[in-house]
Amino acid sequence: MGEGDRPVSASRTTLSQVMLPEDANPDANVHGGTIMKFADTAGAVAAIRHARRRVVTARVDAMSFLAPVHVGNLVHCHASVNRAGRTSMEVGVRIEAEDARSGVVRHVASAFFVYVALDDDGKPTSVPGIRPETDEDLRRFADAIRRDEARQAARRYAGLGSGDSQS
Repeated sequence: MGEGDRPVSASRTTLSQVMLPEDANPDANVHGGTIMKFADTAGAVAAIRHARRRVVTARVDAMSFLAPVHVGNLVHCHASVNRAGRTSMEVGVRIEAEDARSGVVRHVASAFFVYVALDDDGKPTSVPGIRPETDEDLRRFADAIRRDEARQAARRYAGLGSGDSQS
C-alpha cells in the first residue's frame, strides 16, 4: 500500500430512500431497475469520495437480487471502494430493505460496479490507491483482485485487450 492511499472508510457511503408506488409493479414489488439505479448512485458517491473527481460507470460486474423489495420499504445502499487501480475503482454495494413499521432489515441485493475517474476534460485520470482498515476490508480487497483477474481473462478471451486493469 502506498503513501498516498486513502482508507476505505473515506469512501464508505450509505444512501437511504423510501420506495413509493411509482417505483413498483402492480403487485407492489419494486422494479429491479429502480434498485439497480439506486445502487449505482450509491456506488458512484463512494467512488467520487475516494477519487475526489467525477466518475462514470464503466461496468456492472454483478447484481444479485436475493429478495423482493416492497412499496413502503426503506431501502439502504451501503457502498465502499473495494480496490482502486490506475484510473478505475471497484465498489461493492450491499442493498437492504427495512420494514419501516417493524424495523426488520433484510439483505435484498448485492452488486459490484467499476467506475472510472475523469479529469476536467473528460479523460480517464489516476486515482489514489486504497488502504484496507479492517479484516472485512482486506477480504473484500482480495475478492476484488480475483474479480479483476476474471474480468481481464474474459476480455482477453473475447479479444478485447486488457482494458484498464485494476493492477
